[in-house]
Amino acid sequence: MKHLPAFVFGLCALLLVIGLGCVSDAVRNPTITPVEAMPGDDMSGGLATVHDATPEAFALPMPNLSKAQRRAFAVGNSFFNDSWVIAPASAEGRDGLGPLFNATNCSGCHLRDGRGRPPEVRGAPLESMLVRLSVPGPDGGDQPHPIYGDQLQDKAIPGVPAEAQVLIDWDEQPGRYADGTPFSLRQPRITLTSPGYGPLPADLRISARTAPSVFGVGLLEAVPEAALLALADPDDRDGDGISGRLRRVVEPRSGELRAGRFGWKGGAATVEQQTGKAFAGDLGITSTLEPSDHATAGQVLARAAPQGGTPELSDHKLQRVVEYLRMLAVPARRDRGDAQVLHGEGVFRALRCDACHTPELRTGLVADIASLGDQPIRSYSDLLLHDMGPGLADGRPEGAGPDGASGQEWRTPPLWGLGLLRIVNKHELLLHDGRARGAAEAILWHGGEAAAAAEAFRRLPAAERQALLRFLASL
Repeated sequence: MKHLPAFVFGLCALLLVIGLGCVSDAVRNPTITPVEAMPGDDMSGGLATVHDATPEAFALPMPNLSKAQRRAFAVGNSFFNDSWVIAPASAEGRDGLGPLFNATNCSGCHLRDGRGRPPEVRGAPLESMLVRLSVPGPDGGDQPHPIYGDQLQDKAIPGVPAEAQVLIDWDEQPGRYADGTPFSLRQPRITLTSPGYGPLPADLRISARTAPSVFGVGLLEAVPEAALLALADPDDRDGDGISGRLRRVVEPRSGELRAGRFGWKGGAATVEQQTGKAFAGDLGITSTLEPSDHATAGQVLARAAPQGGTPELSDHKLQRVVEYLRMLAVPARRDRGDAQVLHGEGVFRALRCDACHTPELRTGLVADIASLGDQPIRSYSDLLLHDMGPGLADGRPEGAGPDGASGQEWRTPPLWGLGLLRIVNKHELLLHDGRARGAAEAILWHGGEAAAAAEAFRRLPAAERQALLRFLASL
């Protein structure tokens, strides 16, 4: 991965590094307008909200499901959590793991339907994190490595070599808030060792990715594309420095270009598409959506391994997992009337964080699951791609042209459930590679379109910073 030069945290010097020049007085000295709590503000998922702040907060079904839907939820939950085994096996319909894989079940990465993290110890296996791979393509984008493909599988069934092992070291970069309070930002340095299928090329592009939370995806899928297009401003015509754009990807069932909503770079249009990609890439389980388990022609032993059927995941089971994910509830906000939380929300708005982390969207009509339809949802995301600057760049584009995402572009991640991460997943590691040890570090890493907001946060008095973080913890 690329190394970021040492930070220079003087105002103009920092902004020159990230290419924005000096910020205006309005951003340097934001006017904070008090926010009032309104009825229903705590209902982050509309009718799909549950009031739960326990370790199971991300894994609960939406209220008001029918008996048939609850049964489907339970069946899908079992497929999501149960481990797949090596073929052939007596476990009918659950064999075919690998031959190359990252996890044995979906919940291995999405523990309690929550967020993954980097390994706690150098050299420990990746449990809820993976590494994307590519090499430069002829069109300026990227393409899969001819042998290692587009995702590193660090595990394999017996008799088949794993692709490589991953070592993560951390480089610390010290800085200071404007009031003199020190902080340190860390950046991962990735090393791939023990390659199982020949040497890795010098121009290999790699990007570490933690598994995102999966609750609320049914609601995000239900937001009309027109609503997302209305938020997009790819040419920054209003001159506010924010130029989010909607990525379009091919939806495999229809073959049509549709809005990319899921994945760190918006690479999947539907919950089904994202689920099929994960089964194939992460578990080596094929489906009608992804008929290949990603073993390439150069991986002879992997290609010769027994399969668990054609496909290994039936459409029926795939749909049950998809229904389970779509019916996962969203936890309600907490402490909505707290004075510090309300003040922190005012800071959030004054710093223009809401320009990308859109507080509220509305879903369209949903025929099969009524609780998803016509709901105000408070995900704090516009689901658009934004240029986040060189500090967060992974140097690995996905695709090319208007339907691709550059190495500096990332989809705005939803913020709902942020304050429950420590309760559910026992950590608060944020951003695509888990580098940020909490919300403050995540904000400070923002560059590109969000550089002015990050610098304004750095300049805030300590009380204002704490209020903003308290607001984020209430989501």
